Amino acid sequence: MSRVVTRFAPSPTGRLHLGHAFAALQAHDLARAAGGGFLLRIEDIDGTRSREGFVAGIAEDLAWLGLTWDGPVLRQSTRLDVYDAALAGLRDNGLLYPCFCTRADIAASVSAPHHGPDGLVYPGTCRHLPAGEAAARIEAGMPHAWRLATDRAVAITGPLDWSDALAGPQRADPAAFGNVVLARKDAPASYHLAVTIDDAAQGITDVVRGRDLMRATDIHRLLQALLGLPTPRYRHHPLLLGPDGTRLAKRNGAPALADLRAAGEDGEALADALRAGRLPIGFTIASAYL
Repeated sequence: MSRVVTRFAPSPTGRLHLGHAFAALQAHDLARAAGGGFLLRIEDIDGTRSREGFVAGIAEDLAWLGLTWDGPVLRQSTRLDVYDAALAGLRDNGLLYPCFCTRADIAASVSAPHHGPDGLVYPGTCRHLPAGEAAARIEAGMPHAWRLATDRAVAITGPLDWSDALAGPQRADPAAFGNVVLARKDAPASYHLAVTIDDAAQGITDVVRGRDLMRATDIHRLLQALLGLPTPRYRHHPLLLGPDGTRLAKRNGAPALADLRAAGEDGEALADALRAGRLPIGFTIASAYL
């Protein structure tokens, strides 16, 4: 068996909170228990929301928890040429098409909305644009995303499977996502594309992340097959929930680790408590797959 390598890959769009700490511990401890490697990756290709100060904060927060990582920190913003090359290959194989729709356009065009794991499923409005018209819009500088023709991709790869350490064998269903965006109008690569490429590039053997991302693995498994990348093992752990019963998130004002540190809490003691399931009052661990 290959050496176990895991990663923690936050986006620098805010300070880390208790949910991040819980997730980082899951990945860190799995690797360390196996004598393997734990890597840190900064997913900073969202230029409108990423902040350099938050990058430094991530390192500070992990160190406060007593977590160490191996090797240099990988930053997605340094790998845009790699994502561009992958997109070019998919375009050359007829698997991508430009989409000029705004969110308002999509919402207005759907009389009977169909929702998939990522939200509203795109109805394919731009997929049937004549090639000349699409090219003219691009030439004119019209903002556009690049979408994956998922049904065509699935026809190439055939059925795909993957396995979760907690949930067992899974049959991928990427068609449920519709034609997902692989390059956004405001970012050079989507989460789905960048994370799939980077996990392979970093030699990640075990992807450890929350259950809220479990279904996204269906798309990642499809991209692995299309790009000739290895499929790691997966472990989608339960989520830490706040007192209101919702998963912790920056946008919901989840308690920041920096605030806990400023209040005098001991980070390593907090990490040990989270490992033991001793949570702050009102917090719980979700028992169901979300």
